[in-house]
Amino acid sequence: MEYRNIVLVGMMGTGKSSAGQALALRLNWVYEDTDAAIERAQGMSITRMFAELGEPFFRKAESETIERTLQGRHQVVATGGGAVLAEHNRILMKRSGLVVALKASAETIIERVRSDQSRPLLQGGVEDRVRHIMESRKHAYDFADLHVDTDGKTVGQIVDEICSRLERERA
Repeated sequence: MEYRNIVLVGMMGTGKSSAGQALALRLNWVYEDTDAAIERAQGMSITRMFAELGEPFFRKAESETIERTLQGRHQVVATGGGAVLAEHNRILMKRSGLVVALKASAETIIERVRSDQSRPLLQGGVEDRVRHIMESRKHAYDFADLHVDTDGKTVGQIVDEICSRLERERA
């Protein structure tokens, strides 16, 4: 089976950006990061968007960006962790290609994002916020076609696992 796009979903800190860039390079596809595209289009950081315009504004811009981005082909698209919260986005992702959910333990995510000040949903205590977000989204990524655990794995190992599973899908 040939996929139009590969869409990476998952909590912040699961490796979507790192694995997405490496996977796109391996496949000789284009890498797109929807959060980066939103920042370019809005001319401000997501943190500033949340602070000045609010989360609803950001989520609307996120949905518009996902819809526009997923019209392309041969892309590895890394989405923001909360992009899956809107049913419209999930439908678009499923229609546009293979959806791969990356997951990691709370401990791994906390370690990876602890010093990242650019994540607006983590303001006010990283450990508690990560655990709360994980609990509230525990089934949000169930719709994905593939699930890959990134705990204790290098970017190369994550990409290898995705590619080997793609090969099995094609067989």
